[in-house]
Amino acid sequence: MRTEAEAAGAPLEPAAGAHHPAAVPLGLRPGLLQDGAAVSGYLGQLDDSEFESALQELRLTRSIWTIDLAYLMRHFGVRHRFCTQTLGVDKGYKNQSFYRKHFDTEETRVNQLFAQAKACKVLVEKCAVSVQDIQEHLAQGHVAIVLVNSGVLHCDLCSSPVKYCCFAPSGHHCFCRTPDYQGHFIVLRGYNRATSCIFYNNPAYADRMCSTSISNFEEARTSYGTDEDILFVYLDS
Repeated sequence: MRTEAEAAGAPLEPAAGAHHPAAVPLGLRPGLLQDGAAVSGYLGQLDDSEFESALQELRLTRSIWTIDLAYLMRHFGVRHRFCTQTLGVDKGYKNQSFYRKHFDTEETRVNQLFAQAKACKVLVEKCAVSVQDIQEHLAQGHVAIVLVNSGVLHCDLCSSPVKYCCFAPSGHHCFCRTPDYQGHFIVLRGYNRATSCIFYNNPAYADRMCSTSISNFEEARTSYGTDEDILFVYLDS
């Protein structure tokens, strides 16, 4: 349901042979905020003051939840659709190490965002999303922001030393060395049906397009702790 890692990124060229959208400009400020707000930079070039003003207005904190990103999309008038298995905060997460630190302070805030979503014209649906649904969305030239367990997801294109630390920028804790759930957002950019792989950008790195098998992607996005959150973003808006 949330992520809590610093990230930065830049536009990457679509991978050869992938069914991919056109290049998407990235207007994010390296180090401005953690992973969640960072991936929202894929929406396009924004003035620094405008972006920072939005973060303050929406009260985006150190702890970024997928619902926060949906509100950010709405703030900038971007057509979106947030699909999740849980409309609110799963109380079972209180006992997970990843959520424990901020759970009590964040539970009320996040539940309130869900409760007010319809009135605020933030599109949220409780529903299951299939790989076919995701592929169809990407084939239409759009992108999707997906919450995954970074300890499960492995990039097949990164070299071995990077592969297992793919979500830890230099100087930061390596998520992959702990068996516990570690939430991280990735931006889906395309897929290759023939090789059963999916292409994505990891906002923690600015110099690469990542790829993983559909099976590994599914395992990472359906891990307990993600609520199978996926934010479909429509770039034609």
